[in-house]
Amino acid sequence: MAERFEPRILAILCNWCSYAGADLAGVSRFQYPPNVRVVRVMCSGTVSPHHVLHAFQRGADGVLVAGCHIGDCHYLKGNYMTLKRMKFVQELIRFAGYNPERFRLEWISSAEGIKFAEVVRTFTEKVRSLGPAPSFEASPRLALGL
Repeated sequence: MAERFEPRILAILCNWCSYAGADLAGVSRFQYPPNVRVVRVMCSGTVSPHHVLHAFQRGADGVLVAGCHIGDCHYLKGNYMTLKRMKFVQELIRFAGYNPERFRLEWISSAEGIKFAEVVRTFTEKVRSLGPAPSFEASPRLALGL
């Protein structure tokens, strides 16, 4: 019997909202897959494209970045920077020849434990359906000489 692929997903969560939403999901015992490993940052605005690409280089099958809802950032404009940077990240991932669906950006408040659990559930299923991520160093485009 073949084993079912279990994706490795890195979730980079802002301290004030999305991490608190994840905590609420945990203490409320909302069910979601255990495939996510969490890194807490003070603000999603501190997440650089390098962090996301490095996660893929280190073997992540998917990366989730989550922060406060637009207009609710505790650092005023951090999530606007996140939105701008993560659009750039999606294009970098696409340019490198990878499926941009392996990356997801979400806005999750501290009161949205159910939303956090649902995002993790749907993202895990999406990444599972894509299969294991190809080695980031062996970029499909580079292998083709593009």
